[in-house]
Order: sequence, then structure tokens, then C-alpha cells
Amino acid sequence: MSRASLIYLTGPLSRAAGGMLDAVRHLALAIQCQQRYEISVVGLEDRDTQRDRHLWGKIETSAMKVRGPRAFGYAPVLLKTLQSQNPDLLHVHGLWMYTSVAAARWSRPTKPYLVSPHGMLDPWALNNSRWKKRISAMLYENEHLRGAACVHALNDAEAQAIRAYGLTNPICIVPNGVQLPEETEVSYPKKHRYLLYLGRLHPKKGLASLIEAWSRIQKDALAAGWKLTIAGWDQNNHRSELEALTEKLRATGTISFVGPQFGSAKAGCFNDASAFVLPSLSEGLPMSVLEAWSWRLPAVITPSCNLAEGARVGAAIMTDADVESMSKALLQLFAMSPAELEAMGSKGRRLVEEHFQWPWIARQLAQVYDWILGSGPRPACVLN
Repeated sequence: MSRASLIYLTGPLSRAAGGMLDAVRHLALAIQCQQRYEISVVGLEDRDTQRDRHLWGKIETSAMKVRGPRAFGYAPVLLKTLQSQNPDLLHVHGLWMYTSVAAARWSRPTKPYLVSPHGMLDPWALNNSRWKKRISAMLYENEHLRGAACVHALNDAEAQAIRAYGLTNPICIVPNGVQLPEETEVSYPKKHRYLLYLGRLHPKKGLASLIEAWSRIQKDALAAGWKLTIAGWDQNNHRSELEALTEKLRATGTISFVGPQFGSAKAGCFNDASAFVLPSLSEGLPMSVLEAWSWRLPAVITPSCNLAEGARVGAAIMTDADVESMSKALLQLFAMSPAELEAMGSKGRRLVEEHFQWPWIARQLAQVYDWILGSGPRPACVLN
């Protein structure tokens, strides 16, 4: 019996996609391991496509050349590629790009597709570049979203945002996952006390407020032996703004910018850190926090990270995104002993082991795929 064919349609197939790269590729690899679907990935070409091709393993990938602004990602041959490969099901990752246009056109009249917004319908995300998104919604995105057989939410908060946007499609709630490092890779005790941020350098990540909060309690940080490491790739020259702010607040002695980190360098950042921070204003389900927990790091996070379970099990310190709240949360972190930090990080590791591993997540989504294609019952994770 032949297997149904499945294409993952996304933006860049490289590190340029940020956290979505890991979310999509690990899901694709986990689905491939099930051997239930013939899977391939179609996305957009950029300067890092060839360098990062090995990350997809044996999965067939097709990267389309882009014309015009990369933010929209117009790829003239994308629709023809989908039509020639003609999958039974398309799973679209991300919004507000030409991939949405191609998916909607490909589906006519009867081909089904599933959409994963990855937090792009959250209120903060919709208000960012608000008028551009309103125009895009009228031109193509609303049609794309309304035509989906199902919309994939990463958590209850995203499901509520999808409904608030006005969509009435079925919604499946399935989280992102993470690859667990081997226990032997995780070093204890820590040689230094580094608080790590790792991700895009973008205003929505709340890093300006974090730097201001840090500068207010810099003497306390020094007394407790803490420094802040900010790792990640720059977007729209935000790094220079953050570095200028750091210099203005005279915090350059305790805050370091180390640039993008990938592969072993990224693992080294997690392993060297004593705690992780994500002061974000908007997220779907942040891969970086799950990765930090997998490395046994306690986390300082905002409600917008949509990981309240971290605070419930004692793996995270929850803080609002304003400067005063973050200052208090950081002081709470500084007061913890090495044993308390390790115990908190262990709770995060256990949370990831029990709820955020890819094989379980892939089984959940495979059941959704089966249901959409009429070869299985409606899964419990699908809401009306």
C-alpha cells in the first residue's frame, strides 16, 4: 500500500528562518521516522541554504529562488513546483509571505492544507507593521487562512488568538518540541554565572527593557557574580541600537554581545550558561526556552512566552516585560544558590522530557493529517 505524500511549505530552509527552522525540520524528521508519509520540504532559497542543507538529513528539499523583497518571498516557480509534486496534503508554516498565495492557489478546488501560524496571529504580532498586514490580509492572507482544512495552534493562547482573528476553521493544539542533549553533555557545576539570551535581536524580544533592568541592578549582579550574554542574529540593525543603549547605561562590563550561534557553538552557549532569559512581548511557543530547559537551565520568562507550566512546576521565574518587574525577577535569580539553580533546571528538563519531545508531537500531528485526509478519526487535540 502506497503512503500518502506530504509537503511542508515554509520560508527559508536555513538559519535565516530563526527558531522556525528547528521547529519545522525536527517535526519533518520525526514524521519521516514514522514511515507513514512520503515527506518533502519546499521553501525559499537564501545565502545560507547550501550551508544548512545537511540539517534536513535525508529529507528531500527544494529551495526556490526569490525575486524582489525577501520579506515577501516571491518565488515565481513555487506554485508550479507544488503542482508538479502534487502532494496529498500540504502543511504550511508561517504567514504573510508568497507561500500563502501559492498554497491557496495550489489547493483549488479540492486539495487540503494545514496552516501553522507560529504565533503570527498573536495581538502583538498583528500590530507590528499593522497596515502592511491589513493590506496583505485583504489581498491574500485571509483567503489562505479561511481555506485551511485545519489551523495548528501551539497552545491554548494561540488558539484563542486564532479565534479572535475571526477564523472558524477547526484548530488542532499541538506544541513544539525539542531535541534533548545527552545527560553527559550537560556540565555541572557551572564554572561561571552567565545569564543567556539566545535568539533573534528584534524589538519584540524585549531586550531593550532587559538591558535597562540589568543596568539598574548591575551592582547586585556583580556582587553575585552574574553577567549577561546576548547571543543571536541581528534583524534590521537592532543590535547596534542595543549596544548603544548598553554603552549609554554603562553596562558594557557585564553585558556581552556574541553574535549568531549555531551547531556546537550554540550548544556551548547553553552549556556554559547558568540560567536563560526570554523577556519577549510576543511568541508562539519559543523553541529557545524549551532548549534551555533541555540543558537544565532555569528560565526567566514573560507570560507572552506561553509557557506558564514552567512556573507551575518550578522551572521558571515569571516576570512582566516592564523594567521594574524584570529587575525584581533578576534579583530573585541572583539570590539563588548553585544547588537551587540546578534543582530548578532539573524541573525544566523533566518538563521537556514529559511533554515536549518530537516523537510524541509527530504522532499527534500524524493523527491530524490522517483525519484531514479521511483515513482516521477526529483526534482529541482538534477543537470545533
